Amino acid sequence: MTQSTVNSSPAHTTKTVRKDNWWLEPASIALGFTLFIIYATFRAFENNYYEINQYLSPFYSPKIILEFWKFSPAILVLWIPAGFRATCYYYRKAYYRSYFMDPPACGVGHGGGSSYCGETTFPFVLQNLHRYFFYMAALVVLWLWKDAFDSLFFQGQFTFSILSLVMFVNVVLLSNYTFGCHAYRHLVGGKLDCFSCTKASQTKHKVWQFVSKLNEHHMFWAWMSLFSVAFTDFYIRQVASGAYSPMRIF
Repeated sequence: MTQSTVNSSPAHTTKTVRKDNWWLEPASIALGFTLFIIYATFRAFENNYYEINQYLSPFYSPKIILEFWKFSPAILVLWIPAGFRATCYYYRKAYYRSYFMDPPACGVGHGGGSSYCGETTFPFVLQNLHRYFFYMAALVVLWLWKDAFDSLFFQGQFTFSILSLVMFVNVVLLSNYTFGCHAYRHLVGGKLDCFSCTKASQTKHKVWQFVSKLNEHHMFWAWMSLFSVAFTDFYIRQVASGAYSPMRIF
């Protein structure tokens, strides 16, 4: 950032000389995050309309029922994808800009003051848990694949519905986001010194290349999967409440 892009002169009331609508992106991100957080919190504590027949909401999957737990079972699950997304490299950039204004955009003065500490103090030091959240989030995604396939069978008979299609689209988007993660990219190929020395290294390199392709569009997968998981839960809620039908095709 140069002095030509940021003007700290007392004569100016802003911290930038940019004339474009630079604030639209952080404002849109803040709005999107806020709406999702409100909806997800409501659904987590609603503890109702999350399952009907072979359809289970992704907010409540895997469904964990414990006798001593008197609260919503979603609380036992949602902390995993929440922690994974909160520590995600893309999401850090997104909410640092939209909520903390630190900085809100390129060429714009930041609102975090002069005591920059990176991610070395609490609670930001918890960002270093991202790779461990990835391990748990990957297990949740694999379970969601099971839920999607379970939705194809009702009382032992094969059935296909629009809701099943929605569940499959959702888990594909979640998989692309999860397995396009920077932590997974490092896990499969970050320690390779030679890409072609052995059959194992060649296989790892191919996996790394595929993950890298997903990683190039990490922001896209992040937002699409955030929308799809909320929409899938909403659809299942409406079906469970009797407002919608699953719209069976055959």
